[in-house]
Amino acid sequence: MHGTVERGIKLVALGGGTGLSTLLAGLKRLVGARDSGGLWLESLAAIVTVSDDGGSSGRLRDELQILPPGDIRNCMVALSEDSSLISRLFRYRFPGDGHLGGHSFGNLFLAALTAVTGDFVEAVRLSSEVLASKGHIYPATLNDVRLVAELEDGTEVRGETNITASRSPIRRLRLEPEQCLPLPDALAALRSADVVTVGPGSLYTSILPNLLVARVADSIGESEAVKIFVCNLMTQPGETDGYTARQHLEVVERYAPQINFDFVIVNNRRVTTEQAERYAAEGAHQIGLTDHLLEREFSDEAEIVRADLLDDGEKVRHSPDKLARVILACHERARARRAERAPAAFV
Repeated sequence: MHGTVERGIKLVALGGGTGLSTLLAGLKRLVGARDSGGLWLESLAAIVTVSDDGGSSGRLRDELQILPPGDIRNCMVALSEDSSLISRLFRYRFPGDGHLGGHSFGNLFLAALTAVTGDFVEAVRLSSEVLASKGHIYPATLNDVRLVAELEDGTEVRGETNITASRSPIRRLRLEPEQCLPLPDALAALRSADVVTVGPGSLYTSILPNLLVARVADSIGESEAVKIFVCNLMTQPGETDGYTARQHLEVVERYAPQINFDFVIVNNRRVTTEQAERYAAEGAHQIGLTDHLLEREFSDEAEIVRADLLDDGEKVRHSPDKLARVILACHERARARRAERAPAAFV
């Protein structure tokens, strides 16, 4: 039976940046928790974008010709024990303006382990063991990919950092090279998943880069998994200025039409006045609260699930625990729905 409580749920999450690591931090508490009296995860996997070219990741990528480790390191830390000293060590960032300044210890550790093993995927696996991570982490591709955006004015911009800095609407996004291959293990995880989540995360620089890798969107579309899109909380300056929740979905549909989402999760709690003013000063605004077109246009396709998903911190972030609970509730709702549609057994 698909997704039974006895067996536990196999979940695969796609994304990158802060959004994916936040989601994983909530889900990890449910891995192996079969004695919790509720739903639990038998396995948890993350497919992570590798198109970052800024900061410590970008420097290591250019100097050592390795995949950018930053988003993957964040996911490993998110899946590790929160109180672990090694977890804190992986998050440590060297101060100053010297050669080490700005580098994360975790990034350097991954870079060194890649050099020792000669294999980035093996370095990720071994690092996850060191951190006692409660899940598997797969780079979206092992190819050295760069993002290329064609802007509304016809200009082409290369590189994630330049795309975000351009502050111009994006007409089309592609990977360079366009024919890049996924990891077989990542595709196998998608094929066997009970739940696949897409988002939250930067639409053009965290979510779409995963879906542009060959066969990833096809594998999600062909999977029997419950497919869930997690909408962002705020627009992102330089990427999604003025976008509604509906427009986020339309962009994903355009690049991955083979994915039919079962659920779209949207936050329904308003940020504080202070948060709204602070983010507005940076050009970011809350989305999803008044996007009534979402229900009307998706009523026959995906179920819109609105819930209070905000964390209580100073920054506007998803609450890891709230989001994890809503995702598992969506799985349970889909399982009940499928059971109702199943033909009755003959006695």
